[in-house]
Amino acid sequence: MRRTMQQLEGNLGRPSRTQLLTMFRQTATEVVEKDFHHATEATAIGDLGVDSLAILEIIGSLERGLRIQIPDEGLSGIETVRDLLDEVEKRLA
Repeated sequence: MRRTMQQLEGNLGRPSRTQLLTMFRQTATEVVEKDFHHATEATAIGDLGVDSLAILEIIGSLERGLRIQIPDEGLSGIETVRDLLDEVEKRLA
């Protein structure tokens, strides 16, 4: 059964790193309508095969789902999924 972002964040406290990666995969799959369940933390954003608008949509969806905001300057150094998850974790802290 596929777990939604709300179910994942319904756990006590903030989501685990594994849950954040799952959220990213699900969100990217839904936004781009392409399977991203193969993505790992080491996957380069450029290797996902999506344009910058799609990446911004994925990030926006994660922000809304997690009730966080990543400022534009926080996005400037993001090259991998790991970098994005690091930035998300900073905002959840």
